[in-house]
Amino acid sequence: MKITKDIIESHGLKSDEYSQIKLLLSRDPNYLELGIFSAMWNEHCSYKSSKIHLKKLPTKNKSVIQGPGENAGVIDIGDEDAIVFKIESHNHPSFIEPYQGAATGVGGILRDVFTMGARPIALLNSIHFGDPSNEKTKNLLNGVVSGIGGYGNCIGIPTVAGETKFNSTYNENILVNAMAVGLANKKKIFYSKAKGINKSVVYVGSKTGRDGIHGASMASAEFDENSEDKKPTVQVGDPFTEKLLMEACLELMKKDSIISIQDMGAAGLTSSSVEMAHKGNLGIELDLDKVPCREENMSPYEMMLSESQERMLIILEDGKEIEAKKIFKKWDLDFVVIGKTTDSNNLSLKFKSEIVATIPIDALSSKAPLYDRKWTKKKFNNNKIKLKDLKKIKFDEAFLKIISSPNHSDKKWVTEQYDQMVMGDTIERSGSNAAIIKIHNKDKAIAVTVDSSANYCKSHPLSGGKQIVCESWRNLISVGAKPIAITNCLNFGNPENPEIMGEFAENILGIKEACEFLDYPVVSGNVSFYNGTNKNNIYPTPVIGGVGLIKDLNKIYNHKFKKVGSQIIVIGKTFGHLEQSTYINQLYNLHEGMPPEVNLLNEKNNGEMVLKLIGSGIINSIHDVSTGGIILSLAEMSISSQIGIKINKPKKISNISEFFFGEDQSRYLIEVEKNNYSKLEKQLKDNNIYFDNIGFTQKEYFELDNDLKISVKELYDLNNKWYNKYNGLGN
Repeated sequence: MKITKDIIESHGLKSDEYSQIKLLLSRDPNYLELGIFSAMWNEHCSYKSSKIHLKKLPTKNKSVIQGPGENAGVIDIGDEDAIVFKIESHNHPSFIEPYQGAATGVGGILRDVFTMGARPIALLNSIHFGDPSNEKTKNLLNGVVSGIGGYGNCIGIPTVAGETKFNSTYNENILVNAMAVGLANKKKIFYSKAKGINKSVVYVGSKTGRDGIHGASMASAEFDENSEDKKPTVQVGDPFTEKLLMEACLELMKKDSIISIQDMGAAGLTSSSVEMAHKGNLGIELDLDKVPCREENMSPYEMMLSESQERMLIILEDGKEIEAKKIFKKWDLDFVVIGKTTDSNNLSLKFKSEIVATIPIDALSSKAPLYDRKWTKKKFNNNKIKLKDLKKIKFDEAFLKIISSPNHSDKKWVTEQYDQMVMGDTIERSGSNAAIIKIHNKDKAIAVTVDSSANYCKSHPLSGGKQIVCESWRNLISVGAKPIAITNCLNFGNPENPEIMGEFAENILGIKEACEFLDYPVVSGNVSFYNGTNKNNIYPTPVIGGVGLIKDLNKIYNHKFKKVGSQIIVIGKTFGHLEQSTYINQLYNLHEGMPPEVNLLNEKNNGEMVLKLIGSGIINSIHDVSTGGIILSLAEMSISSQIGIKINKPKKISNISEFFFGEDQSRYLIEVEKNNYSKLEKQLKDNNIYFDNIGFTQKEYFELDNDLKISVKELYDLNNKWYNKYNGLGN
């Protein structure tokens, strides 16, 4: 087939990139080779627009075993235990085909984890949809939630935490980010680096079909009005087969058989074989006649670019083939030796006894394009919002409107579709500051959370990057966990737009600064560019997945009030920052001004102080203060515990809305019994930690002086109303 300009463009390659391919090959590529270059050189696989910025992120601390560059990150949690975790996007497939897009996103991230030798113990997600009134939103929401629940529930891994958000910026490009967490023996971690010559390259799992072809390339381009036509590029998942594959891989990992192992994810057989060979500085030869196919007359092009799910590529030690085959046949899975490692440093493909492609491995990997794209610094809108200039809204009206809004309504409609308790080790689940999973048969647990803040990142990408790392940090601390490390999924628009690239570059700097200061490194992650339709790009939406360790199961905390008559304390100073707040956005539809300042010293000091208080056992419950300010956090504490509050306005405040709706950072709400208050006060003063005593818990009412009074039951009903009404399940 003659390679034309249209064919080159249809593969997502620029004319100068095609010229580079010809130079690397010293000839024109054939159609198969062009497809392979297209798969490996797209944004999803090569990180060609992001790599120079990602290198700035901190990736190590004393607990990190494996940082970025492998299927997932690995951290040490003591007692020979390691936690393996990663988050990835499946945005484009989920917009086109919401059920399968979300389901295969879960399946893919699970394979990244158990490929490392870890048994998955938890799933999380961050899902973002357009305005609820948009004609597409309801179907997308229902499809994605069903897909996440369907896959996770069937495979038997608890979906323990997440976030569901709505914003018109996602009307034409939703975000579906899936995170998986696994437990492994730190001495039995498996990697993807190939070693040795003439070692068997083995295909295991499901058969290859025509689904998912060009999936990675599709995820590296903007949508247009023809996006529905891309449904064939969406993979089809089978959680029952994935369960078999996971058990077979984990069983084989108990033997001394595996040299390297790699999931066939984006770009399928192409990326898995190239990545393994590249890391080992080797070549790889594949006989495509041996690839198990579920459809007739599949071409080499289709086999190499298919993204059919539930498949792995394994390189075995000599003489281990028969033993390994028995395991996979026991689990009713394909096991075929399809090739071998070589010293050629080439990807060599045979089909019908002929060589159909020969490409240097480094041409597909280290010599892929690397762009230092032009970017412009964000022009900030420093306009201060003055409440006196805005329409007067009564405090109680403002509160009731926000607590019943889509983004602050109870998410039970979503989370109850997920099995959160399977495996029996979930201690805290969705709705808490962070989910907590007990390490089976051990007296310790891990805490996990996912967080994002698109409004902050849009208005000031650098501050927004810092803030979302700190939000993750606070959520872990609020359950009694020592934060260890993060994974990130960086969702942005078109990197060829200097403004978008500027948002990305500055956001990375913010994440870097916070991670370094808090000793909270990035160990894995994913970049998702080209999130937009017809040049309407989404807000920059980095999602942070955090993991922390709880060494003592007796020191686990949540945000539920425990007793009537306890004192309520705010740790951290409240300045009343309303720019970019829920209050201003929701009530006045204003998006001007800067996000709240992030003082990393205060963040660290306040967080470490809270951990000391938890260790001392003198507090009852705790909740971080985030979106919606003090009053929304108090409401969450009351609703979850069915205990009311009586709050007094601090005398020094000038405006009640600024104090209670302001979104100043580095703050926590603490419940402490009266007999422990003096101890608490002394510890805070001795450590120069600012705090306010704002009230106490009571039996029936959620009350703020004369400005707000509602029964806790009414508050609960109001908070639970929106999702049911939206989906026609009630009033």
